[in-house]
Amino acid sequence: MQGLPIRSLTGLAAIALLVLTGCGTQTRPAPQGTSAAGADRTIRAQHVMQLTKVHPETGMTLLEGPTFDADGKLLVVDVTAPAGEPKLLRVDLRRKTSRQVHTDDRGAYTSAQFSPHDGRVYLTDFSHGDIVSLAPDGSDVRTFFSGEVDGARMNPDDLAFDRDGNLYISDSRGMSEGAATGRVVRIDRDGGGAVVLADGMAAPNGISFDSEYRGLWVSELVENRVSYLLLDGKGRAASRHTGIRVNGGVAQTDSIAVDADGNLYQALHGRPAMAVYDRNGRRLATVEVPARAAEGLRSATNVAIVPGGTRAYMTVSGPDGGFLYSFEALAEGVRQSNGG
Repeated sequence: MQGLPIRSLTGLAAIALLVLTGCGTQTRPAPQGTSAAGADRTIRAQHVMQLTKVHPETGMTLLEGPTFDADGKLLVVDVTAPAGEPKLLRVDLRRKTSRQVHTDDRGAYTSAQFSPHDGRVYLTDFSHGDIVSLAPDGSDVRTFFSGEVDGARMNPDDLAFDRDGNLYISDSRGMSEGAATGRVVRIDRDGGGAVVLADGMAAPNGISFDSEYRGLWVSELVENRVSYLLLDGKGRAASRHTGIRVNGGVAQTDSIAVDADGNLYQALHGRPAMAVYDRNGRRLATVEVPARAAEGLRSATNVAIVPGGTRAYMTVSGPDGGFLYSFEALAEGVRQSNGG
């Protein structure tokens, strides 16, 4: 999610009033629609469909958290959808249609992802600090986690699952003040054992495991950097350092996805584009929407790459509404590039 003033729905997802995100050794051909080969080439994304319009009640729409279900349908959250409007949608990409999966009168959901443990969809409620789960069809809604972690409620933005189904959450508390009080929180797959793995972070937003599950990439929106949190193999932090400094200009670091080669897709709030890096921090490409369309768009919040394929679907939003754009990723999609 993103960084708008909290009183108007922060980009990291607060709805009005806070009710308101191993590089391969083989040479790959440049994805279709790219410029000449070389570092930081441009990948042109293609319009797929419009999903939402600006909501009069909240003054905006903000798509986030794209993730594929077992049937190949794409689930997407609309962070700023008011009560009664679809807050979780299922998209049929072939037919270019969508339908409501879930709505309520409370949540401001900033990410969605399927658990490898129980197959349920997990949503982060940024404004209330809760983690909600539901069956893939939208039924059986449960509050998975609510309450304080180490004495403070979360503003959970994005999440990542380890192989066993334990949750790793970017907690963007302090984001509206620009204070470095954000955290990375781990919660056991049964909802217990909530612990802080890292603190003192500047509005952590995107979070994703690397391709080997050795550590976590975490984007810090206020500082435009991506930190790397090395884990000890037991779900605890061993070390932390700045892995990538993002030259975003007017844009800030939003959500993160990681493909099978370990490349990072860093979404940008403030510009409808994504920056792509290899695991060593080298900028490989910039994904952009067509210039004319970009005039009415403000952010590319996240991306999902088809599992086992290279077609990527990017959520893009702005005054013109909420859209899906597609492009060819640099490598195949895996769990780390499918939700969160």
